[in-house]
Amino acid sequence: MTGPVRRAAAFALVSLLAFAVPFVEGIGEPAVATVLAIGPFLIVAAAALVIKPDTVLFELFARPGDRRDGALYGLAGFALAAAGTAVLAVEFGLPVPIYVGTVLLLSVGNLAGQGCRHRWGDPFRATAGFVGGGFLAGSAGQLLAAGLTGQTVEWQVVAFLAASGSLLAALLREALFKRDDVLVMVSAALLLWFLGALPVEITTVRIAVALAVTIVLGYASFALDTASLPGMLTGVLLGLLTIVLGSYGWFAMLIAFFGIGGLASKYRYDRKLDRGIAEENEGARGTGNVLANSLVALFAVVGAAASQQIGVPKAVFFFAFAGAVGAALADTLSSEIGGLFDKPRLITTLRVVEPGTDGAVTWQGEVVGACGAAIVALIAFVAFDSITAVAASAIVAAGVVGMTVDSLLGATIEGWLCGNQGVNFLATLAAALAGAAIAATAGLSL
Repeated sequence: MTGPVRRAAAFALVSLLAFAVPFVEGIGEPAVATVLAIGPFLIVAAAALVIKPDTVLFELFARPGDRRDGALYGLAGFALAAAGTAVLAVEFGLPVPIYVGTVLLLSVGNLAGQGCRHRWGDPFRATAGFVGGGFLAGSAGQLLAAGLTGQTVEWQVVAFLAASGSLLAALLREALFKRDDVLVMVSAALLLWFLGALPVEITTVRIAVALAVTIVLGYASFALDTASLPGMLTGVLLGLLTIVLGSYGWFAMLIAFFGIGGLASKYRYDRKLDRGIAEENEGARGTGNVLANSLVALFAVVGAAASQQIGVPKAVFFFAFAGAVGAALADTLSSEIGGLFDKPRLITTLRVVEPGTDGAVTWQGEVVGACGAAIVALIAFVAFDSITAVAASAIVAAGVVGMTVDSLLGATIEGWLCGNQGVNFLATLAAALAGAAIAATAGLSL
């Protein structure tokens, strides 16, 4: 067993202290319950700061940075994160099963990931190990904690929360904060708390299909180099949430953007490279690109799931989602295909500019972009009986609005006020607002 694997195993053992919270759940005095819940982790954190280097325990828990600093700051941070999250469970209503599941998915997921890294030395397999181990540990932690506290939980919900938490934790660790256990643990716990509160009925078939389809498509996007590893994780998480909180039809629209958009980025890549208009990383989409184009759609999915609670018709969120996805695909096709043609014109002045100029368009790009929005509308028309030809036209219109806004912002504010990803986000937001406005004004239903 290598040092990283031993260290991960030691952290996993420490994480079992999270089961102190289910045992103090029934204590009537809140202050006493809080002390008993966080006490074990606080003791670990204090011990981590006084354990001297060159001891067996120090070598067991030390991360590379800890050896440089001469203190087990990594262990202390992990313990304090677990203690702080325990306060949310005891004092503020974070469900105890979610708390225990979150702590375990992070620690055991890391153990599984380190084991896969040691066995194969491949970043993708290491991340897959983290997600898989975190999913199993998160599910087991929720079920055990629910049993200890006498709560009834549905395994479908448990699986959904464990999968969502594992994917988010893997994404944060891969793309942003590799060793920041505090941020990863708290972020995962808050996400699962929010998702667990949504009034969504999750069937066995729905969660099984969601897990299977998103994993297969995530692997395919990475294997075909249409997405980087963080981009793949982001896409898989968005796909999982879309299937469970929306439906298969919502997911079909989203995957059309990922699939067609990814292939369009790869199309004649060498030619784009020569013209200076090629995306970085050989066209593979990273986290920023995926989020910039999909974040508005994700908010629309969540809004639809909570539509009854907030008193807004679900159709408004649906057309916002379809408009945002239509705009994302339209803009991608417009730039990736239209950029291959000569004599692009700046959208604000219509004068001919160099290829790759922000805000430049070609008529070919505009046509293929409108076709991209029409593809999303066609999927909606086929997948939903309530979507008429008029409603599908509204989706196309919203997508074209977003594509046009993207070009206008590119010609006016991109480069000095915001970057390309910011422009993409604002364009999909404009399309979502247009779709929602059309739906509300025309009384469109879902």
